[in-house]
Amino acid sequence: MIVWLNGTHGAGKTTTAALVRELLPDARVFDAEKVGETLMDISPKLPGAGAENFQHWPPWRPLVVETARRVLDYAGGTLVMPMTVLVEEYWREITDGLAGHGIAVRHFVLHADQDTLRGRIMDDTVLGPSPFRLAHLEPYAEAARVWLHGVAEVVDTTRRTPQQTARRIAAAVTG
Repeated sequence: MIVWLNGTHGAGKTTTAALVRELLPDARVFDAEKVGETLMDISPKLPGAGAENFQHWPPWRPLVVETARRVLDYAGGTLVMPMTVLVEEYWREITDGLAGHGIAVRHFVLHADQDTLRGRIMDDTVLGPSPFRLAHLEPYAEAARVWLHGVAEVVDTTRRTPQQTARRIAAAVTG
């Protein structure tokens, strides 16, 4: 099984993923961003729009599916995947690919109001304030309105600690 943690920057995906992993037996965290980073390291650069967002490169999505499948085939258990996907077509491509391999996906969107997200990004002591992260707040809000919240279990993190969020997700998964 895959527990996919979606949402925009500042929602708490990375922190929550590590905590969910501790609560689920045989769970591992797989950050699909690493697949994108690998594609970005190819030299010379791949053609197309991926330079600003590797998700736009067609190889990224099937590589995420194949990597997740191979890890699950090898190690079993649960993969906890903290990764923002805001393009509905990309989400469907990934989930259809996983379903084709018989892999169940529990999709959670970690959500917080825009002011909270902005504050978390600006106060981030690890990454620091980030124009890149701030620029993704509106695309997230649009995706949430149009499709994203309709295809996921939404967990509002505005007033929840990461520990509370992780316990909520783990309880939903083990149900």
